[in-house]
Amino acid sequence: MSYAVIQTGGKQYKVKSGDIIKVEKLPDSKPATNIEFKEILAYGDNKIIEIGTPTVKGAKVEANLIKNSKNRTILVFKKRRRQNSRRKNGHRQEYSMIRINKIFSKDGKILSEAEKIAKPSKKEVPKKEASK
Repeated sequence: MSYAVIQTGGKQYKVKSGDIIKVEKLPDSKPATNIEFKEILAYGDNKIIEIGTPTVKGAKVEANLIKNSKNRTILVFKKRRRQNSRRKNGHRQEYSMIRINKIFSKDGKILSEAEKIAKPSKKEVPKKEASK
């Protein structure tokens, strides 16, 4: 199983094809769009690994944006003792949830590809007959 180490939002993530991860909110992105990550720090599998200096030129990871949302509220409470001074603040960090589809090597070959998700079809449910 091959993997890649990508960098986005100032953080690094080790991803495999098919993974669903939360990353910092991606600017100007709408759900169900494809995203390419070009900052690949390393990629490989069980046998070989390719490490960049600092990034691997030509390697990329394709992902699909599932949704943009906000995390749970974190309360920030500051209090100075004996001065009747306190401040309460809340924060909700925005994030993007993405699904990794393909990992490409530096020469453009596909290292791994995620299985496609079959969308559930709307089957007609037989209506129950009215009881007599």
